Amino acid sequence: MTKRVIVIASGETERRAIPHLVVHLKNRGIVIDGVRIPPRGRPLDIGMVEKLVTAAWYGNLHAPPDKFVILIDVDGADPRAKTAPFLEFVSRPRRGIAAPMKITYAQQHLESWYFADSGNLRNYLGRALGSVDASKPDLMSNPKQHLKNLLGTRVYNAGVSEDIARSLDAGTVAGRSPSFQGFIDAVINGNGHAGQ
Repeated sequence: MTKRVIVIASGETERRAIPHLVVHLKNRGIVIDGVRIPPRGRPLDIGMVEKLVTAAWYGNLHAPPDKFVILIDVDGADPRAKTAPFLEFVSRPRRGIAAPMKITYAQQHLESWYFADSGNLRNYLGRALGSVDASKPDLMSNPKQHLKNLLGTRVYNAGVSEDIARSLDAGTVAGRSPSFQGFIDAVINGNGHAGQ
């Protein structure tokens, strides 16, 4: 039986990249049934998460998701502080919504995960990655800006992010990025880094 998971994330970059980063989970009977993001670039706060979860659940009553995974970008801050309000939110009972909600996080921006697979990222960019420690991508400072600099005259947008994600090996990324592994764990069995 297939487990259907909806991911709630902060923006278009995540919406387009995440399905490619987890495509290998189909072999385990898990499919991402969409990545929902706030409309018009609004922030991903608790009120927005509640709206996105409610819309996803009630908008598909004939086949509701088995789980929601909420991906918080903590921007290098203490993950406990950034995820605590969301953990409190998902612990409250929800009338009518039976699917569990799990919280996980990206330690830096999603782009730090790309640097974990330095070989494939280098092949995609056609150039060296500069002074990046691919073995510790979660410790990178401003990975999104570093990626933009490496792209040179090419504009970094959600389409480029999707192309990069498509070129990466998720096993390599998970082996080097604890926050990506936490995300995968939350999708698979609910044990993400945020204590769920």
